[in-house]
Amino acid sequence: MTGAVEAGVWGAVGGLALVIGAGIAWFVRVPAKGIASVMAFGAGVLISALAFDLMEEAADTGGLLPAVAGFLTGAVVYMLANALLARRGARHRKRSQDQQSSEDDQSGSGMAIALGALLDGVPESVVLGASLLGGGGVSSAVVAAVFLSNLPEGLSSAAGMKNAGRGAGYVFGVWGTIAAISAVAAAAGYQLLGGASPEVTALITAVAAGAILTMVADTMIPEAFERAHALTGLIATVGFVVAFAISRTGG
Repeated sequence: MTGAVEAGVWGAVGGLALVIGAGIAWFVRVPAKGIASVMAFGAGVLISALAFDLMEEAADTGGLLPAVAGFLTGAVVYMLANALLARRGARHRKRSQDQQSSEDDQSGSGMAIALGALLDGVPESVVLGASLLGGGGVSSAVVAAVFLSNLPEGLSSAAGMKNAGRGAGYVFGVWGTIAAISAVAAAAGYQLLGGASPEVTALITAVAAGAILTMVADTMIPEAFERAHALTGLIATVGFVVAFAISRTGG
């Protein structure tokens, strides 16, 4: 299996978690506190992977300056794109209750929510592809982080879509498309960065990491805190240490 194909497969695995989460939300009525708890766990997992896999690797291979510059750039770019989509109806796209805008509330919100979900997913897929560049196989910690964070993302967002009156075709069309794009983005991340210098690879990895952390703070943690409240920090901490243990034992 070539590196690009392998990256695409792992990107599809991460994207599949979104579809699974959406399926659970569509067919099973999951309590809001349960969704929030899983979301908090996923946030902790992602933060751990960002710190101990992505940023550490970026700084080690490309130097501190490219890593820091890329991280801050990713955060700013995500913030600006997210703010634009929020104005068009995608502000509460990860919320599981009645906060999401319906098409009656704001025309075009369906497309904005879909684009917002895509904005959230692409950076994760790129780092999956980039994690294969060292030649030692994909990082199990990064795969676990993407999968364990995408599952509650799909679950919570799909529950909110359903509550907003969106049909099954829209919900599964969005997540199925994003799963496919995740595979392409992971393969592209591997292919495009395969011949890049360590500094460029570190920069791109850090850009994705900055975007992911900003996404966690802007969309995942608010949903988790709104429902889980006092338990949010503890659950996120458990997610963090689980991902840390995977990073240390699984490579």
